[in-house]
Amino acid sequence: MTTRITDVRVFDGEQLLPDRKDVTFDATRILAIDPAGTNLGRETVTGIDGYGTTLLPGLIDAHIHLHSSDTLQQLASFGVTTGLDMATWPAEKLASLRAIAGREGLADLRSPGLPAIGPAGNHARFVPEEAVVTNPDQAARFVDARGTEGADYIKIVAEAPGDGGPDQPTLTALVDAAHEHGKKVIAHTATPGAFAMALVAGADIFTHIPLGPPLDADTVQRMADNDAVAVPTLTLMEGITSSHGNAQAFAGSLRSVTALQQEGVTVLAGTDANTEPGAPTRVAYGTSLHHELELLVDAGLTPTKALRAATSRTADVFDLPDRGRIRPGLRSDLLLVDGDPTVSIAATGTIRAVYIAGVPVHRSATE
Repeated sequence: MTTRITDVRVFDGEQLLPDRKDVTFDATRILAIDPAGTNLGRETVTGIDGYGTTLLPGLIDAHIHLHSSDTLQQLASFGVTTGLDMATWPAEKLASLRAIAGREGLADLRSPGLPAIGPAGNHARFVPEEAVVTNPDQAARFVDARGTEGADYIKIVAEAPGDGGPDQPTLTALVDAAHEHGKKVIAHTATPGAFAMALVAGADIFTHIPLGPPLDADTVQRMADNDAVAVPTLTLMEGITSSHGNAQAFAGSLRSVTALQQEGVTVLAGTDANTEPGAPTRVAYGTSLHHELELLVDAGLTPTKALRAATSRTADVFDLPDRGRIRPGLRSDLLLVDGDPTVSIAATGTIRAVYIAGVPVHRSATE
């Protein structure tokens, strides 16, 4: 089926294109982006009037936790067409979800499989023993096993010194082993101490931003110097502080994001969407990414930069060249919203339609 959305504003993943466009796509790819009112041939298409709306690339959540196929359906319903999982096991469960992802109204996914953890700390209570890496000699074996299972990247749970995570030599060995396999490393860095250790180890992507006092200037500068990427998961951090009545701690996280983006550090939109009983707070799938975009704007990103953080920038960082932008030849994962989110970021939540691989996603009346 070929679809054409006519007379629509287009945010192409980088910028709002000048003038309105007609965008044509099918299940294989985006076919054409034409000036509105042109190239309206007699070929059979499903036409949609896009006047008053904006077409975006399907959004990418840079931090979720898979639960079941329902996870992928919920993401898709809110225009999140790709979810970047940060830990799923066993391997058989992940393989079954990979087999259905990205089609039939379900979001696509990428995953590291099992994360690397230390022998103690919070994660050791619910992550399998196979994930425990206690010394540098075990690092290569852990990374080899994840590669065999098809991991797209390697996830490491860093903890502050003494908090039960991998020690500094082990953390560094895990990063080195992953890089030798051509895999990027995402480090869980929920505390300043964990953040510091992951910086020394050379991790590529830092997920979570510590609550409390903002990151110091030296840490922010080292993030920039290392070309490191931040996924602050502000929605999660806000939820934690709300449950503990500590708004000041969350204000510090916002200031950290402000400092990072001002220093030129790439900031991506991720939520830590989860339904896990052991999580510090539960975060809803799909709808939370729209709130994350609003929080990023609160932290100082322009609406356009926030949109890039959920589209093109995430696609670039996570090596997804077929999505995150609206260009002929790319995957036809698309989000159509009322209004103009480059002016008011809240417009991303006024969803008119979602397409995954060119096929409309069914959305219930309550969404």
